[in-house]
Amino acid sequence: MNTDNVRTAFDWIKTRQPDSAKELSRIVTACALWDVTGHYAACLIHMKQDNAWNDSVRETARACSALADIGIIPVHSKRWLLTRQHSGSWNKDVYDTAYALAALADMGKPCRSACSWLVDNYSAKWEHVGTTALIITALWKQNVLFDSAVYRDFINERAEWILSQRMADGGWKFISTSNIVMQALMLVGFKDKLGASVQWVLGEMNHNGSWGMRDGDVTSTALSLITVGMWMSEDRDQDKY
Repeated sequence: MNTDNVRTAFDWIKTRQPDSAKELSRIVTACALWDVTGHYAACLIHMKQDNAWNDSVRETARACSALADIGIIPVHSKRWLLTRQHSGSWNKDVYDTAYALAALADMGKPCRSACSWLVDNYSAKWEHVGTTALIITALWKQNVLFDSAVYRDFINERAEWILSQRMADGGWKFISTSNIVMQALMLVGFKDKLGASVQWVLGEMNHNGSWGMRDGDVTSTALSLITVGMWMSEDRDQDKY
């Protein structure tokens, strides 16, 4: 992906009016990876009310992770997330728990009980590529945080399963799901197996510089920029166990 395509994608985003924490969070992370300046982080912070975003665990976690990407740790929001955890999970919901657990790791807070909850409750009900990608992302970030390999076998097994579900064209059917999956696989050390998938993402770029159906949507475009940014960045020290 050349710099002209990157510029076109960010120019397209500038023509949009993102009005959700989800969209702004993805854009903030994309800007951080590509060293693009903008007012998106300020807009995201402005949306916060009573230490949370929309009184939602998932939205608050996404926002906290995005702000952590640019070196901002919303301490009061971290505490808000911690107060919402009960019996090892958030709302007994796999998505809330995975996003919250990853966000806490991004903010330097270990949470072993939630890691155990995800692993102990993993079953066929959660065996979807996007869901599994979120789980292994959260576990990997927590493993790195407390310098442990305790969940490494589970992460590797689930990552291999995700790869086995890849379609012949290199994607996992939907662009947003594929991006979340690829980001997880790169984080946990499977970057070398994603060449065809990156080419598939690049091939899905719309003529106007966006990604997504009907001439593009903000979340799909930001997620694609994050994926390609991770792919093109210098090799990270991913094997920290």
